[in-house]
Amino acid sequence: MRRTRLSAAVVVGVAAIMTPLALAASPASAATNPNAPESVSSGINVSTLPGAAVFGTTPASTPETVSFILDERNINILKAVVVNGITKYLSVSRFASTYGQTPANIAALTSYLAHYGIKTTVYADNVDVSATGTAGEFDAALGVTQHQYHVPAQPGGIPAQTVHGTAQSPLLPHQLSNFVLAILGLTNYSPYVNNTDHVNTSVAKPQQGSSSYCLALTGLADACNLPSDFAAQYNLDGLYAKGADGAGTTLGIITLAAVDPGAPQYFWQNIAKVPTTGRTFTVQDIDGGPGAPSDASGTGETDLDLEQSGALAPGANVIDYQAPNTDPGFVDSFFTAASQNTADTVSTSWGESETYLAASILAGQEAATYNAAFDEAFLELAVQGQSAFDASGDYGAYNAFRDLGTTNLSVLTNPDSPYITATGGTTLPFTGALTGPDGSATVTVPAERIWGWDYLWPAIAKISGETELQAAEANIGGGGGGYSVLEPSAQYQNFVPGTHSFAAVPYLTPTDYQTIVPGLTEPTAWTLDPTPPVIGDSHGGRVVPDVSADADPYSGYLLYEPSFAGIGQPVLQGGWGGTSFVAPQMNGSTAVIDSALGHRVGFWNPSIYAAAHGGGSPFNPLDTAGTSNDNLYYTGQPGTDYNPGVGLGIPNLTALSADFRF
Repeated sequence: MRRTRLSAAVVVGVAAIMTPLALAASPASAATNPNAPESVSSGINVSTLPGAAVFGTTPASTPETVSFILDERNINILKAVVVNGITKYLSVSRFASTYGQTPANIAALTSYLAHYGIKTTVYADNVDVSATGTAGEFDAALGVTQHQYHVPAQPGGIPAQTVHGTAQSPLLPHQLSNFVLAILGLTNYSPYVNNTDHVNTSVAKPQQGSSSYCLALTGLADACNLPSDFAAQYNLDGLYAKGADGAGTTLGIITLAAVDPGAPQYFWQNIAKVPTTGRTFTVQDIDGGPGAPSDASGTGETDLDLEQSGALAPGANVIDYQAPNTDPGFVDSFFTAASQNTADTVSTSWGESETYLAASILAGQEAATYNAAFDEAFLELAVQGQSAFDASGDYGAYNAFRDLGTTNLSVLTNPDSPYITATGGTTLPFTGALTGPDGSATVTVPAERIWGWDYLWPAIAKISGETELQAAEANIGGGGGGYSVLEPSAQYQNFVPGTHSFAAVPYLTPTDYQTIVPGLTEPTAWTLDPTPPVIGDSHGGRVVPDVSADADPYSGYLLYEPSFAGIGQPVLQGGWGGTSFVAPQMNGSTAVIDSALGHRVGFWNPSIYAAAHGGGSPFNPLDTAGTSNDNLYYTGQPGTDYNPGVGLGIPNLTALSADFRF
């Protein structure tokens, strides 16, 4: 796409812009004619998804919500300010006047859309413009034709869907396309999956009649932890002892599935048993909301996010920003939290692998500016002092295995952004018995380690009659970590030992390379070395995660989800985990830290990397090298502050709070 920069001071008259887009985009004419139509980066192109079949034109009366994400001005200055650390935060109005689009440009865009009958709401940050209208109105305004598609189920648990979409890139007059970063919402396809995980119930079986509640529930004695166990393990208790509980703060959860009504409150009061008197709990439906609660849609993710964060900060108010599982729904949730500037800290646990995103962009399925749109939201949150966390994924170093079926090293987006804190996973010490058709085996983890299910593979192979490679392929689990190929390294990481050199244990060697889409060739199978050596290498790019805590289902948590009843399962279950737990736990912990210090601590990363590299680090880096401490590939680096298995490591939250004083 041709993106010619014009001065922000140049304004085209509204009447001149209102020209029907009947021509193909013409870069040559755009250079001399500000009304010439020019393509704009857009969201998911469902016509290119494998197996997608068109069955008619989208009825012109179909209601749609489309988000116009605008370029932030002075963005290089903004990025530098954020990665170097901020102590004086901006108001939303100050952000809008410094980094948002000019009122003249916004007026030109909204007037142009109004000409076609489209209504607009401009977010307070002057970056996100939400537009509502009909398919016919958007087709006319953007020079596209939308169709109806049947899309079969896709890898990674994305269900079959019947949706609308367009195979064409949207067009805007050049004068408008010059400052519109992305147009998201010309399809209602749902692409995102959450980062929860559960014990393998075929080998970890409930022990009926056991006197141990957790053994009876999961077959494991150590997989029914509560938020209070997290608080004790990572010393949030030290702040509780000083009277801090999140009072006076607000935390937000950004999610793409509806909460089970009453589930968080029931969990807080009856399972976590924390006082929540005086708390407000608000549900905000973004872009019309995600529809009814259901386990299939990911309601369990929403329930656990609210349960964990709210229980850890019982004095904090809570906002549930719940949106449709779409590109505009997801990004609008972040911009809503930023434009309101009410939540002091937010988290999310939804995403997709960078490889999936790269394949989607190359295939014309996704906006080339996808990451840039989310980065803009994260930058705004950061410069306003709002902390933000995202789960790094549950497939160890191989996050693309879940959603694309490839076996290359891959991290998730959006935790790959340099402007958000990525949360990884560990396994707590435990001993458990696994049972299969060929007998039983005992698994022991003697000390907290990087989460990686390679410790399960020999036992599962022994009791199941499978080869160890088969056991491995069926149990790819671990804390997401590794190097981004889409996002650059951030200043705060560049001088911390271990961020650009790494140690690894290559259990799995990728094989069977195939062309996924033109321009992208990736492996689709593995061979296994059950006793790999420790190797070393170096890499550039943003490296994740930043911080970690227990995320392994085998040393995991209780989850209360009434939607389980709809699929015939108990509403209270143990053995749940995933980095989906760590993101809201750090979110809730931040609310407690904020209340202890009496101010927002904002974007964690510049502070925590400086603290880890200074004397008296508040992190245990879990730096042991070898097969007892890895995320299926990356392992510890003795004597360094960082490794891609757990980032800076596990925090002492009370000690860490002192590093946020300013």
